[in-house]
Amino acid sequence: MDIKQSVFEDLDAVCGPDTVLASNTSTLSITTIASATERPEQVLGLHFMNPVPVMKGVELVIGEKTSDETVTLGREFAHDIGKETWEADDKPGFVVNRVLMPWINEGIRAYDEGVADKADIDRGLTLGTNVPMGPLELADHIGLDVVLDASETLYEELGDRYKPAYLLKRKVAAGDLGKKSGKGFYDYD
Repeated sequence: MDIKQSVFEDLDAVCGPDTVLASNTSTLSITTIASATERPEQVLGLHFMNPVPVMKGVELVIGEKTSDETVTLGREFAHDIGKETWEADDKPGFVVNRVLMPWINEGIRAYDEGVADKADIDRGLTLGTNVPMGPLELADHIGLDVVLDASETLYEELGDRYKPAYLLKRKVAAGDLGKKSGKGFYDYD
């Protein structure tokens, strides 16, 4: 959050007064980010879904002071680049990560507890729910460190139902961060 606020404070100082500022964040408060500016009504979240080239969705996150005009501009921008949108209030995890992080964590727990091997967990979820990738593959794609950070943020804000899986913590501690490190739940070249 400190880095986001510093960047937005710097942008606020150099951008014209009509400039809208947006952040692609999965759990950080847009209201808190906007508080570092003199234009909180012109700050919103544009939360792109992973993998961005495949997923059509962008979550418009509306801060406490975000104006309707700013939301409209954000929606138009997303539509102009071929994305579809939905709105979310600036609450922990917004819509997607509030539901997605427990899904990923439960997939990790199921694997850790031997319910099925990783490939069958991912195959079961892709075939059974028509999602493009299962929870373990998606976690690797997002980055296990990012999943852990998002889960810990939600756990702090919303309690036990968001507690990160132990195996997730262990893999991040070992440096197995998913695709970006070459190894997560799967191995990558």
